[in-house]
Amino acid sequence: MPAEQKSIYTLQFILLCLSSLLFSSSFNMIIPELPNYLSSLGGAEYKGLIIALFTLTAGISRPFSGKLTDRWGRVPVMAIGSIVCFICGFLYPILTSVAGFLFLRLIHGFSTGFKPTSTSAYVADLVPQKRWGEALGMHGLAFSVGTAVGPAIGSAIFEAFGINVMFYCSSFMALLSILIVINMKETLAKKEKFNLSMLKINRRDIIEWRALPAGIVTFLSYTAYGVILTLIPDWSEYLGLKNKGLFFLAFTIASVLIRFVSGKVSDRYGRPKVIVVGIVIIAIALVAIGMGNSFIGMMIGASIYGVGTGILSPAVNAWTIDLSLPEHRGKAVATMYISLEAGIGLGALLAGLYYSDVILRIPVIMYANAVVLLLALTYMLSWQRKHKAH
Repeated sequence: MPAEQKSIYTLQFILLCLSSLLFSSSFNMIIPELPNYLSSLGGAEYKGLIIALFTLTAGISRPFSGKLTDRWGRVPVMAIGSIVCFICGFLYPILTSVAGFLFLRLIHGFSTGFKPTSTSAYVADLVPQKRWGEALGMHGLAFSVGTAVGPAIGSAIFEAFGINVMFYCSSFMALLSILIVINMKETLAKKEKFNLSMLKINRRDIIEWRALPAGIVTFLSYTAYGVILTLIPDWSEYLGLKNKGLFFLAFTIASVLIRFVSGKVSDRYGRPKVIVVGIVIIAIALVAIGMGNSFIGMMIGASIYGVGTGILSPAVNAWTIDLSLPEHRGKAVATMYISLEAGIGLGALLAGLYYSDVILRIPVIMYANAVVLLLALTYMLSWQRKHKAH
């Protein structure tokens, strides 16, 4: 049977998805309660930094994780990401000053700087190129399930047992992810022993220029996620939602459902066409969230946003790998994720600065971010025209 016709759902792939689900649950389950927690510490004016600091270190660590992924191996880099989540969950109840909290958000960001980079390279190693869209879509589905159940479970634990127990449960989720990852088979063919020279980064190690188009689209598109992570917890409370994770649950259910087909569609019709559709839907979602000043309205906006990200994410991930050379997959994925973290961080920072706890500014921020998505659409259409001409 040709490789592209074999099932991609091997034990290795299933374990990879399970580890990512647990990892995603770990760091997402605390997000809905962090804005109020920071306010209780006396740092309400720093809410925009909750996500911005996290994404800052995630972005800074990408060149290191990309280089280590290509030389040291996929498995140890994945393990490092989960270990950081495990440690941070235990430190939040200890460092209870505003400065301590913000320092932990900075450290916590290393987790997503490492694990997703090596995970995407691991998927590309396991699966034939013609099925990368499908495989990355299904892996993204598992990650998204963690994004959905994490916040909902985290808020429920907070209501029942308090903030510290929620932090400890976050660590437990990360521990389970670690136990799975360290028992997985390495897929890097030419694995090197770790040495300190691997941590020396030069300009050539930072960006995979072949993957830059995917990076630009990712940067512009994911400013929306930074805005949502920063503002939706307060917007949910304003609309009377006791569980601030419900928005994330609705958007992730929609994202999960669409991923059953979106990855396969990008394999068949091409990544750029699918990316354009995803961008348009996310822009519509932002407008819907801004207009949806009720529980039902917010859930509709969340669902549309989930569909958009469920279409966009696997297509962009696969396009990144399409554009890169096999020996630079880790660096290419790191380039895309640097752009992702920069987009999320900038979106969160600017949204937090303008918001300043004035609740009626949230719709305006959503509409403004929809304009940013139109810039992503313009770039993508321009890229398509240029490559059709050649």
